[in-house]
Amino acid sequence: MCLVLIGWRAHPEYRLIVAANRDEFYTRATESMRWWPEVPGLLAGRDLGAVGRVEGDPPGTWLGVRQANGRNRFTTVTNVRDPGNERQDARSRGALLMDFLRSGEAPGPEKYVLDIAAAPDVYNGYNLVVSDLDTLWWHTNRGDPRPRELSPGFHGLSNGNYVASAGLTPGDTDLTAPQPIWPKVRGGVAGLRAVVESEPGAVERYFEVLADRTQAPDDQLPHTGVPLPIERAASARFIPHATYGTRVSTVLLVREDGSFEMTERTFGRFGRRKGEVAFRGGLDD
Repeated sequence: MCLVLIGWRAHPEYRLIVAANRDEFYTRATESMRWWPEVPGLLAGRDLGAVGRVEGDPPGTWLGVRQANGRNRFTTVTNVRDPGNERQDARSRGALLMDFLRSGEAPGPEKYVLDIAAAPDVYNGYNLVVSDLDTLWWHTNRGDPRPRELSPGFHGLSNGNYVASAGLTPGDTDLTAPQPIWPKVRGGVAGLRAVVESEPGAVERYFEVLADRTQAPDDQLPHTGVPLPIERAASARFIPHATYGTRVSTVLLVREDGSFEMTERTFGRFGRRKGEVAFRGGLDD
């Protein structure tokens, strides 16, 4: 994933609202979101192209939910863009999610992120979000090594090593982060908040937030070690290019009663829309 926007306990009817874009090379083998027969209760897309996958393991994913053995699970990940420090022998970032999702006996979110924080060099750079729908935790293995519980409010992360957050006070829309906030994150959180505060169940409006193709001005671009044309292209919430771009947009709404709906749209080269799937289910059973 390259943009994740989160409303956590931000509306009295919804426990968790997520709008996210996954940016990837179009040649990377991927299957659309579905229920996984080999992992009962798991709803997620399938990443078939991960390097370093252990033989016998199921595919990885980038965002998923699961209810198993009375335990709820939600998790998603983005990479931290740092081309000078990418290792070919690192474990796939998708394994971070699958280790949390696969086992009904896995530790809760706090212990899980504390455990993985103890071995930061196993993976290339990541932002990880995990939740049991009681708490929501974030961790990155680049920059500040301390996992953090996210408070009720609005949060956004992309490919920098930080999460930007805003509280629930009406009119208080300032985002806080330990470093300059990327425009796609700032604008995305503002867009998400506007939908949550006005029409929280409107799935189409969240997709409109994710679909913005506006590139940031050069003086607002981050400096992540990639050429300027790539930095410009990647500054948009939705990236429509020939070889690499936004392949999946996902909207997840989890209500306070545990019912949820998750909708995924898939895209091909130049942002051409390819398909859509939608599922409903129940958590907190």
